[in-house]
Amino acid sequence: MAEGFKPPVTVALTGASGAQYGLRLIEALVSAGHEVWVMISKAAHLVIATETEVALPPRPALLAEALSERFSAAEGQIRCFGREDWMAPVASGSGASSAMVICPCSTGTLSAVACGASNNLIERAADVALKERRRLVLVPRETPFSAIHLEHMLSLTRMGAVVLPAAPGFYHQPQTIDDLIDFIVARILNQLGIDHQLMPRWGEGSSGSTVGD
Repeated sequence: MAEGFKPPVTVALTGASGAQYGLRLIEALVSAGHEVWVMISKAAHLVIATETEVALPPRPALLAEALSERFSAAEGQIRCFGREDWMAPVASGSGASSAMVICPCSTGTLSAVACGASNNLIERAADVALKERRRLVLVPRETPFSAIHLEHMLSLTRMGAVVLPAAPGFYHQPQTIDDLIDFIVARILNQLGIDHQLMPRWGEGSSGSTVGD
């Protein structure tokens, strides 16, 4: 952990739709003062280019520079690791402790993590989080779910992971797409125990009316 920052959080973006969720999560973690360790799969780079106007270089050093500039991060606050950077701290249980979020999480990554495949650094980091009993949050964005997907989600939940589908609610009366994105990012931050101002918690800021009034 770099001195001067709150404990690191690992954020991995994989090839599911919903790149906006992962990017917004990185931004929120930076704003909260946490060190952020980032991994972006090859497929995720393609999704980001398709779904957003954000251009991110694939090389880890350049990626860290681009994300730091975009989110106004302090020097060294964002660290990026490549697909096979086996010397990264997330690759071993003896590395610095870090909660991990895979957002968005493709069903292929979901399957690999559930089976302990560890074919790349993202999968290995998730495997480490599970074996070390660290917080692991997976944010799948797929519909409908097949029995295979659901079985993997059940297995991961039993292992201690949190499966948090990117299914935003509407009770906060969202006005923009950003409001929907923030709904999910707020839920992720809640799971990590990180304070935020993205949206009020249930019961906060209400007029006191109840359903049926």
